[in-house]
Parts: sequence; structure tokens; C-alpha cells
Amino acid sequence: MPQCSYQLKITFLGYDTKAIKNISVTNGSIDLGTIMLNPSSKMLNEVAVKGQKINALNKIDKQSYKAGQFESAKGGSAIDVLKNLPSVAVNSEGDISVRGSAGFMILINGKPVLADAQTVLTQLPANAIDNIELITAPSAKYDPDGRGGIINIVTKNGTTDGVTLSANAQGGLPSTTDYNNLKKPKRFGADATINYRKGKWDLSVGGNYTRNDNEGFREGDVYTKNSVSNTITRFPSTGERSFDRYNYAGRATISYTADANNAFSAGFYSGKRYQARLADLLYHNTTSNLTTNALITSTTYFNSNLQTKEGTFNLGNLDYTHTFADKSTLTAGLLYEHDNLYGGTQNRNLKYPNTADTIQYVNNPYKRPISAYRFKLDHSINIGKGKLESGYQLRYDTQDGAFSYFVTPATSQIDIAKFRGTIHAKNTINSFYSQYSGKVNKLEYAGGLRYEYATRTVNLSYDSNPHNLNLSNLFPSASLLYSVNEGLKLKAGYSKRVQRTTNLELNPIPEREHSETPEEGDPDLLPEFVDLAELGLIRNFSKGSFFTTLYYQHIQNPIQRLNSVYADTILNRVYSNAGAARLFGLEAGANLSPFKWWTMYLGGNLYNYKIQGNINILSTPVTINNTNWAYSINGNTNFMLNKTLTVGANVNYLSKRPTAQGQDGAFPGTQYIR
Repeated sequence: MPQCSYQLKITFLGYDTKAIKNISVTNGSIDLGTIMLNPSSKMLNEVAVKGQKINALNKIDKQSYKAGQFESAKGGSAIDVLKNLPSVAVNSEGDISVRGSAGFMILINGKPVLADAQTVLTQLPANAIDNIELITAPSAKYDPDGRGGIINIVTKNGTTDGVTLSANAQGGLPSTTDYNNLKKPKRFGADATINYRKGKWDLSVGGNYTRNDNEGFREGDVYTKNSVSNTITRFPSTGERSFDRYNYAGRATISYTADANNAFSAGFYSGKRYQARLADLLYHNTTSNLTTNALITSTTYFNSNLQTKEGTFNLGNLDYTHTFADKSTLTAGLLYEHDNLYGGTQNRNLKYPNTADTIQYVNNPYKRPISAYRFKLDHSINIGKGKLESGYQLRYDTQDGAFSYFVTPATSQIDIAKFRGTIHAKNTINSFYSQYSGKVNKLEYAGGLRYEYATRTVNLSYDSNPHNLNLSNLFPSASLLYSVNEGLKLKAGYSKRVQRTTNLELNPIPEREHSETPEEGDPDLLPEFVDLAELGLIRNFSKGSFFTTLYYQHIQNPIQRLNSVYADTILNRVYSNAGAARLFGLEAGANLSPFKWWTMYLGGNLYNYKIQGNINILSTPVTINNTNWAYSINGNTNFMLNKTLTVGANVNYLSKRPTAQGQDGAFPGTQYIR
């Protein structure tokens, strides 16, 4: 080989480039020995990169919020995070509504749960949550359950290789208002999470305990008119309405990536919840002449009503995903849920002022276990400039109920039989879906269709005939997101939804909710079918972001709690399909950071609800026609005093809300943290 001359240039990030000229190579090889590179002088200068975390994102099908931005929620539960979102409201009893509806679906890390939202979310600590996704017009790939849409809770996991530990403790200050309740509320709790991430493994384990009591006061003003006897009976009440609440839970998730084509994941969650609501009320019952208002009779008595709700909640999942050579994926998932829910109502009518004398004592215990299975098979493939997703799901669940009734002094066996019995409800749902999504220039789009065949069977202990319901329905969906420019986006969406009946709504065996209110359901109740439509605007700017959405719902077969007169001082509260309803509203939210040390969030929801129809309540014809406005306001602000100290405050207000026969009261709430 002839002798040749070469030039060698050596470069490496962070070091000066070095060039070696006139290298002679003989016989095809040469040893240059050790070559030293000098560090670049640029390395000696510190480079500081500063930025601000994005706390809220609006996407084509969802609003996503970082849980960490709500300082006042830290140490609390998932409900304390949720109540800050613009379309979410929480009342004094912890009941949650989205866009004015208590019907919505809960997902934990994308996995649906069947138990009621309050049971699930009170057991999940706020410190374990990474972000919350609010899906108000879900696409066809999601279950169509929930009139208000879907809330997906995404929990934290390991972000870097190694082991990380996070622990928190909380304590509550005395209430700003003293209602002279029998017991002072207790508020304390703690939670801890350990994450391990290394190579192909990602493991997270956590646990929590929370005690969060509430003081309270109730004022009731109810009357009934009897046109036959020409009398009016009033039974106003005042007194304590307080809550003792505690819960604890453990959770674990694990994922294993075998190779680039195969991934496995599993999760388990188990929690215990307890709630005791005490209503110690003084009743002043009077019966007067309806025409002259002359007093006929007057009775004063004391009612102590203790209602307990408790139970365990267990959720487990196993998933496998395979990625093919063409980058398409096939995912198989199995989900199991078992909830052992139980409780009861102890109702004591006592003489007054000598409350040691009992007029009547009623004990109304119950058990409501739930078992559910889901199997899913999902396929995703890129076609053209978009993605086609298709899948199948089998859902099977049983919701049982066993109800007892004990009364002292003893009453007739006919009356006792009304309050005792069992119920067994079974649901089987087969569903198929397909949807296509993509992006063309500035326009993102998604459209799909879901088909469901659902069967429901309700068996009652005192009725030999099963109550059956078979439904075959299509659920279309469509979404658009158009980027006018870098800071302005417009969106539109449509989704057909279903609000399925719960075990409580189907149960016709009365439960003594209060001294004057037994509550019962209807085994032939129909689910609600809802058409949702929305138009929105998203504006991003240097100091934050703003969004607003105009939405509309048309509800077929709305389920309402309706009251009828059972006796002069007793109301029947019955779940019933109340004709038809419509709802339209406007929601808005803003994340602002005027200065590096000051962040604030403000959200609100204003809506108008109208319900009307001719229905029967316990075989009595009733005309329903009610419409009214309602609103909620949520806001919080944080001031960073230094690197380790932050002061914040939040406010939540929920106005009166219209119902089929009237309205529910307002609920203001404020909280300060440091």
C-alpha cells in the first residue's frame, strides 16, 4: 500500500476541537497514542435555565390540571383537589357535581370504577395525585357512562432511576364558626409514597390515613296541606347536622417493559371509609285550619338521627401491550372491583324537654356489596395522517342489597315488612367501538361510534317476577380543535352519554333518611340518555392561560328524588324518571402568574336547568315544571415567601340548585393554609 498523508479532527461536547495534520499511514494502520483534549472555557460559565410549570392544559378532548398547584388541597383527599376545578362543585355533605350533574364517571389511571365518586375519592390522598383530567365530551373509546362526562385521576410514579420517598402530615385548626355540636371535630392525617424505578421496572407503593370531621347546623321548614280536612301541618326543625369521617387506604402499581415490543403492568388499590352523620333536631309540629290558620294541635319532640356509611373498596388491574413491527399496538386488560358497603340509620324520637323518654326507636341497617369485572381488547394503528382505534369490552357487575328494620315499640308486621328485604341487580354490557383521529395543518379532529348491548335484571325478595331491561344503543362522538395562532385555539365537541341507574335508585325498600323522610327507589327505573354539545375558546399568554366553554345538554328520562305526602308529617322521597330536561351553561377558568412569587387560579360555572313532564309518584299523577339558574365559583392563590415557605388561600361557593320540585340550598366554603 502506498504511503498516504491524512488530517485528523477530534471534537467532543464541552471540549476544544483538536486537529492533527500530516499523519502518515503505512501498511494501513497507525498508533497515535493518548490524545489529550482541553476543556472548553465555556464550561466554566454557569448556565441557568428558568421556566414555569404549566399547571393547566386544554386539549381536543380534555382539560388537564396539575394537582400541585392547589396548595390548600395538600394533605387532604382527591375531593379537595377536585373542588377547585371550574365545572366541579362540592356541597356540605361531600356530594360532587360536574356542570350541575352528580352523574359522572371516575377513572383512576384510566381504569373505570363502579363505586360512587365520594366513596372512591375520599380514600385517595391529594399528595398522591399528579394531575386530574376533566373529559367533558368523551370520545367513543371511553365508556359512555356519566351525564357530566369523565374525571380521570392520574397518580404519581417514579420520574428518575432510583428510589424516591414522599411523606406528608396534616392537622386541622379549629372551625371559624362554633355550632355547639356534641363533639368537637378532629382533623389530622398522613400519607407516604415510595417509588422505585430501575431499568425495565417501575414500582410505586403508598398508604394514607385521614380524619376529617365537620361541624354543622340544619334548618328545615316543611309543610303539607290536606284539602280534604282543610288543614295545614307544619313541621319545622333546627339543630345539629355534623359529620365524623375517616378513611385509610393502601395502593401499589408495577410495570415491566420486557423489550421494545412487550410491556406488562398491574395495580392494586384497597381502602376503608367511614362516615357518621348526626342530625339532632328539635321539631315543632303544628296543625292549623287551612282557611283561618287557627291552631288545632301542637307537638314538640326531639329527633336524634344517626346515619352511618362505611365499607371497603378494592380495585385490581392487569394489562399487557404488544407493539407490532408497523408500530400498531394491541392491548388486553382485565379489571376487577369489589366493594363491601354497609351502614344504616338509627332514628330516635324523644320527648322534650325530657329527652330520656323515648317515643320511638327505629334501626334500619343495610348491606350493599358490589362486584364487577371488565375485560378490554384495544387495537391502534396509524393510517394515513391519523390513527384508527378500535376495541371490544365486556362488563359484568352485580349490586346486591340486604335491608333490615327494627322498631320499638313494636308496630304492625305489615309496616315492618315494607322496610325489610333483599335486592339483587345484575348488569351485562357488551360494547364495540371505532374512532379515527388526526391533524391537518391547524385542525385536529376525532370522530367515532360506539355500540352497546346492555341487559339489566333486578330480583326482589318479595316479588317472584324479575324486573328486566334490555337496551341496544349507538353512542356517536366528534371533536374539533383549531389553532388560530400560537396563543388562540377554538374547539367544538359532541358526545352521546348514558347515566345508568345505581343500586340505591333501583331499591324499592324504604330507608328512614330522617324522622319525616323515608327514601325508596324504583326497580323499573330507566337510565338517562344525554346529548352533549360544547363550543370553547382557549387563550394562552406569557403570564398564564384562560379558557371558556359554552355547553348544552338534553336529558331524556332524568332521574330525580321526588317528594310526595305519605302522612301529614311524613314525606315519601322516591327516585323517579321525571319527564325530560335540558341544561345550558358557561364555564370559564384562568391560571395567572402576575409575578414569580404569586400564582392564582379562578374558575366558575353558570348554568340554567329546566325540567318538565307529567309523571306518577307512587301511582299519584304529578306535573313537573321547574327552571332556574345556578352557579359555582372556585379560586385559590399562593404567595411564595421564600424557597421553603408558601402561604395560600382558597374559596369555594355553590349557589342554590334547581331540582324537579324546588331547589337545594347554597354552600359557601373558605379555607386558609400555610
